[in-house]
Amino acid sequence: MIAVTFALPAESSEFLRRLGDRTGAERNGVRVVHGKMHDRMIEVLHTGVGEKICQQRVGKFLQDQQFDLMISAGFAGALSDQLKVGDLLLAKNLSTLDLSSTCASLSSMPIHTGHLLTVPALIDSSEERNRLAQTSGAAAVDMETELIARACAEHGIPLVSLRVITDTPREPFPAPTKVLFDMEQQRTRFLTFATFFLAHPNRVPQLIQFARRIARVRKILASALVTVVREL
Repeated sequence: MIAVTFALPAESSEFLRRLGDRTGAERNGVRVVHGKMHDRMIEVLHTGVGEKICQQRVGKFLQDQQFDLMISAGFAGALSDQLKVGDLLLAKNLSTLDLSSTCASLSSMPIHTGHLLTVPALIDSSEERNRLAQTSGAAAVDMETELIARACAEHGIPLVSLRVITDTPREPFPAPTKVLFDMEQQRTRFLTFATFFLAHPNRVPQLIQFARRIARVRKILASALVTVVREL
């Protein structure tokens, strides 16, 4: 059985659409999606965004359950413009399987290998991206994979980290991150969101462009995951 994690349904929706025999269930207090793909049983968990909720959900998800492989999937932000929106990143520092066969299976896609840094908050500052790139040597950041890697190590589960780039220093978020997502509520607060864009109508074209690229990268990630599952 293969486990695939995403932070949020906004990241997983295209992959879930491609699962056969899809059903939802609750196990140990967390919501899990079951399905099949290329004759493999798949379980999908949404970890939430950030350390506290991710640790809680992954811990409950792995309780009394064994998987052949965990794939930490989802979105990531590039720390430099060497990676572009829509590029795929295999995190060699957090994956525990040999990535050569995975890279080969994805050779027709914009695939890269590099270090992925897990950070405690969303980053919308180009200066902060540059600082992290210089101090960490990482190519991109997310907010969950290191936590998932620790849990997999404790349970003896092999891990592959596969992320798709959604934002870069040259193509940043269309608004401050606190406007786009409320960590405490684990959702976008509509009033905050609407108020910001009503006050900054010049940002609306950037928002529309961002929504379009999210839809595009979600499909890229889903196609890559389908290929990885098929080639396992």
